[in-house]
Amino acid sequence: MKFYNVVKDRYSCRSFAPRPVEAEKLERILEAGRLAPTAKNVQPVKIWVIQSPEALKKIKSATPFKWLTCPVILAVGGTQEGAFVRPSDNRNFEDVDASIVATHLMLAIQSEGLGSTWIGFFDEPKVKELFPEMKDYDLIALFPIGYPAEDSQPSERHEVRKSKSELVKYL
Repeated sequence: MKFYNVVKDRYSCRSFAPRPVEAEKLERILEAGRLAPTAKNVQPVKIWVIQSPEALKKIKSATPFKWLTCPVILAVGGTQEGAFVRPSDNRNFEDVDASIVATHLMLAIQSEGLGSTWIGFFDEPKVKELFPEMKDYDLIALFPIGYPAEDSQPSERHEVRKSKSELVKYL
């Protein structure tokens, strides 16, 4: 898939076919996350692959979404420890770095012919309680991954975008 087709065709998939995700596809998606750029390349990010039935049941209990019927969920988090801090204002870039990694994952998922959506609406304290290995990270996203169901389609808001003139300012 060409990059602009990936960007244009990606939508928030919330309906998944009962079909497993091939290990090779998952590995390429994870590699896209690993290769994502971060500030000063310090990579203060972690990706957790949630795929066992027990782990999926736990992570789903920390979201309000009953439609999560996917075979894999990726959790993405960043840690402030070791992340780049901008000297002029002491702003820590761990959330930016984690968001860049998450965006690479999201686009790689689409490129592999799979569906997903960026979930930010979850109970972070509960996720950390259920998965203690995540406790030292700021969790920014969950990505359900799977093959879109036959009836899966973008929301009615998918095509609603600001015009380029509203979004871009040339200086």
